[in-house]
Amino acid sequence: MNLVIGATGVLGGEICRQLRQAGKPVRALTRATADPLKVEQLKCSGATLIQGDLKDRASLDAACRGVATVITTASTTFSRQAGDSIQTVDLEGQVRLVDAAKAAGVSRFVYVSYSHQINVDCPLTTAKRSVEAHLQRSGMTYTILAPSVFMEVWLSPALGFDPAKARARIYGSGRNPISWISLGDVARFAALSVDQPSARNATIESGGPAALSPLEVVRIFEQVGGRAFRVEHVDEKTLRDQRATATDPLQQSFAALMLAYAQGDAIDMTQTLRTFPLKLLSVSDYARRTLAPTTRPAS
Repeated sequence: MNLVIGATGVLGGEICRQLRQAGKPVRALTRATADPLKVEQLKCSGATLIQGDLKDRASLDAACRGVATVITTASTTFSRQAGDSIQTVDLEGQVRLVDAAKAAGVSRFVYVSYSHQINVDCPLTTAKRSVEAHLQRSGMTYTILAPSVFMEVWLSPALGFDPAKARARIYGSGRNPISWISLGDVARFAALSVDQPSARNATIESGGPAALSPLEVVRIFEQVGGRAFRVEHVDEKTLRDQRATATDPLQQSFAALMLAYAQGDAIDMTQTLRTFPLKLLSVSDYARRTLAPTTRPAS
């Protein structure tokens, strides 16, 4: 049995789908307050549901019982409920999950972290690296997935990149290359790590097929969409000031991640793709998908 934590999130839900598509059993941890539509989608995929919370050790003990592999993507970065914080979920909750998995005899643990070149100091990075270290000391066979910047997040209106309106917010100069990766490809790495021998006790840095600067990404979208973009730059001093003055750990972390984006994150995928021979989604493919015209129903 494969237990997925963060199953109602976009990445966790895609991991569940891919595991089920491969014929693997999935137990999905959901909270009582989870979106009913997402819960129903998990049911339809064939996943078995169990309620629990990273803040509740007893529920994690129950969820881990009889499980061979745990895969966890859970984070408070984009989804928060009462009592959720980087401290209670991303740090203490994930450590609690590692301990529950070990106590239940789980043989493999897959943890989705992020690129180790994203190293600007902030509460989220501290939590990620602390959980990684705790997992490595646990004695369980582990895989730490360390993906670069997600296309679906950073090339979206939520962070100021709006292809539909031909607008782009760029953090920093926009000249430093980033190995933009699709959430779907991260899900594939996670699903394949369950059985991949070379993923045993390994940290896998992962990015897309090419490292491109944000300004190069803008040019690709302009070419695909046939429209010039209006580009807004947020300079690094502004981001450093935001991080220094932020009182909320999540806001400190967002400012730090934007600084990391400004500094770039190019990952050589040559060796990784020998181990995982996947065709990764390119920024050009993503641009075409994002800008695809909506098909109108026949009248």
